[in-house]
Amino acid sequence: MQDELSQQDYLALDKQLLWHPYTSMSHPSPQFLVDSAQGCEITLSNGKTLIDGMSSWWSVIHGYNHPAMNQAIQTQLNQFSHVMFGGLTHKPAIHLAKQLIEMTPEPLQRVFFSDSGSVSVEVALKMAIQYWHTQDKADKQYFVTPRSGYHGDTFAAMSVCDPENGMHNLFTGALTQQYFISPPPTGIDTPVDPEYLAEIRHVLTENHQNIAGFIIEPVVQNAGGMRFYNPDYLNHIRSLCDEFDILLIFDEIATGFGRTGKLFATEHSNICPDIMCVGKALTGGYMTLAATLTNNKVALGISEKDGVFMHGPTFMANPLACAAANASLSLLGSSDITQTVAQLEDWLTQALSPCLSLEPVKDVRCLGAIGVVELNEPIDLNEIQPKFVELGVWIRPFGKLIYLMPPYVISQQDVQKLGQAIYTILNQ
Repeated sequence: MQDELSQQDYLALDKQLLWHPYTSMSHPSPQFLVDSAQGCEITLSNGKTLIDGMSSWWSVIHGYNHPAMNQAIQTQLNQFSHVMFGGLTHKPAIHLAKQLIEMTPEPLQRVFFSDSGSVSVEVALKMAIQYWHTQDKADKQYFVTPRSGYHGDTFAAMSVCDPENGMHNLFTGALTQQYFISPPPTGIDTPVDPEYLAEIRHVLTENHQNIAGFIIEPVVQNAGGMRFYNPDYLNHIRSLCDEFDILLIFDEIATGFGRTGKLFATEHSNICPDIMCVGKALTGGYMTLAATLTNNKVALGISEKDGVFMHGPTFMANPLACAAANASLSLLGSSDITQTVAQLEDWLTQALSPCLSLEPVKDVRCLGAIGVVELNEPIDLNEIQPKFVELGVWIRPFGKLIYLMPPYVISQQDVQKLGQAIYTILNQ
């Protein structure tokens, strides 16, 4: 059957059968059929090659079809593809946990694997609530978080996303009502605003007896607007959490593994969270896997009182995914990632800065391997996406943002082509 279908047949079946993310079934956005991918290029079934500016939603940091990644998965596949993690364990998971603990801040000593970033957030929230239950503070059931945040599409994760300007406002009535504060003031180098800290202090003073944790994306609020803020806010938030007996949770799913110029965004600050979520680039974009790391206080607090933590995904610590992650982290460790990403930041700045001269553009900003062109008005994805494809680039904007998060192995020439494509489209 497959050999008998044409490219158009496949696309027609896709339109008839498949529901893509954030897409209407009745008026779907255009889909482009992929034939292969190599390095930083995606080749469509019509033969057109696209430079990938998205790292497939920020995950394919080493590029596509990497031989070391391929070999790691093949080697593990020849042994076994999966075993349940209840009562059994395996070397890929043990090696991965060891690598994660060695590369993250020292207080993080325990690792819980899950299937996706959103689920790792669910795990973090459950950890926080269960920890306080074991400390005879069962009223601590809620969370405080900044607006403009995004933490995933499952229910508990949605409850700590921006309730008004985020993607989940229509579910507000079905979600746990959390405590929201203003988003951190923007600007990496902008001095800390005492009034913002006073707002946080007020919320914690009034409600700390009900708050289990404070969850935040460190340094960059990603899907909520690609907002960069002064890392020193994290130091102050850590102090406030300690003062009011609240666990601090960092969502490093998008920022982890080098994306902001440090191995983890928390390294821009002087502190460590109680719980950290990682995902996306963990496996180099090869397999779905995430992890929730925590300290001994939380892990042993739950275990010594309740005995068990109440969560257990069927595909927890899938061996193929763990093998991919081990290979990905080894690749990260074999090069100076901070130097690589610093160079990429320079390239992105050079490529995107010309857009500042264009009338539709409000701001251009870059941090690490993140480049953002913010517009004055939202754009029509269905209209702009095919134009980017025509120019030979894969860029997927949202709202008022056209952004780049390319693979770390991309060349300066390809970054320039991505930037030129954005300038050309906006200049039309």
